[in-house]
Amino acid sequence: MRGLIGKKIGMTQIYSSAGNVLPVTIVEAGPCVVTQVKTEKNDGYVAIQVGYGERKDKHTTKPQKGHFDKAGTAPKRVVTEFRSVPGFEYKAGQEFTVRLFKIGDRVDVSGTSKGRGFAGVIKRHNFKMQGFTHGQSEYLRHPGSIGQASDPSRVFKGMKMAGHYGNKKITALNLEIVGIDADKNQLYIKGAVPGAINGYLTITK
Repeated sequence: MRGLIGKKIGMTQIYSSAGNVLPVTIVEAGPCVVTQVKTEKNDGYVAIQVGYGERKDKHTTKPQKGHFDKAGTAPKRVVTEFRSVPGFEYKAGQEFTVRLFKIGDRVDVSGTSKGRGFAGVIKRHNFKMQGFTHGQSEYLRHPGSIGQASDPSRVFKGMKMAGHYGNKKITALNLEIVGIDADKNQLYIKGAVPGAINGYLTITK
């Protein structure tokens, strides 16, 4: 398996073997169950579909329930796909845990960033505030000019302006696993990962 689905528990600090303080994010990774093995013949591509987290039957549609019943597992809250490892034989209902990883592994962690609603250019794009002097009173946090006058008589696409900030898929690359608690299915990942506490994540080798 190339990775697992997990949930962000929170951040803390641990000490390395050299006595240095490391900021870490605790992620509950797995256990993940294989819900479908996709093949070139049946699906047009090769992948492994896995599920994580329990979902009540009353919140599961009949087609979804039939899909999970076929795999011999309870309904799952989150389902995603990973590339398969060549030569490894996957079976529906197979379970993977944090034992998939080892200390020192480098992983990419994907999640949905915190939504911050409608934000101005200073918060959203790190613009500088306008000057406080020369009679300035009302436009300290405004963006200023957004284009030219009669030529080209339009605003170019991609202009940085106020708007919806956050609530997007973000991937933190090349993070190091500095600790593993196999009993609690938890990974200690050095640094910060996207999203809020209890947000769902994808951890990929």
